Amino acid sequence: MRIHPWRGRATPGTGRHRSKKSDLLKRITVNPGVLGGKPTIRGTRISVEFVLELLASGATEEEILLDFPHLKPTDVRACLKHASF
Repeated sequence: MRIHPWRGRATPGTGRHRSKKSDLLKRITVNPGVLGGKPTIRGTRISVEFVLELLASGATEEEILLDFPHLKPTDVRACLKHASF
């Protein structure tokens, strides 16, 4: 029996983890005609940079979602994931 340090979760690199990552990154889009080509949250004119600046200044995910009700928690996580690449 193999012991995985992930304790019951799928091994990294398997389809389960990749699809989650892919789903998050699909929420981010780059369009040269929108905000000068900055990465934005799909369907909005809110840049990844803006969300990251809010988080860096101390705003919580909950505060961001209250101020921008059309965003979803996955949008904020997608910004963080995008920044990690």
